[in-house]
Amino acid sequence: MQAVYITLSILIVIASILLTIVVLLQNSKGGGLAANFAAGNQTFGVRQTADFLEKATWTLAAIVIVLSIAATFVIPERSSRHSNIKSQIEQTVPVEGAPEIPVTPVAPEE
Repeated sequence: MQAVYITLSILIVIASILLTIVVLLQNSKGGGLAANFAAGNQTFGVRQTADFLEKATWTLAAIVIVLSIAATFVIPERSSRHSNIKSQIEQTVPVEGAPEIPVTPVAPEE
């Protein structure tokens, strides 16, 4: 189960890096410097590139989400550590003079 978790984690990191690169390759919607060349770019097929980059963005985002959800179901259990901590907490003896939790709140003096 741990190998599956590690594999999913690596795939999430790779997809996230690719998503970052694809987002950085896209032109801003506000136009920016590319706004002056919009008519010329559509002639040479840049519009198709923009469509591909947008589809790639949505696809990679969906992949990251699905892999993240899948990874939560295969997280390796560390029950021995949790049970050890839990047993230590349950076996602690209260110190004399220390308040026991929960302490009832004292009404403020007026």
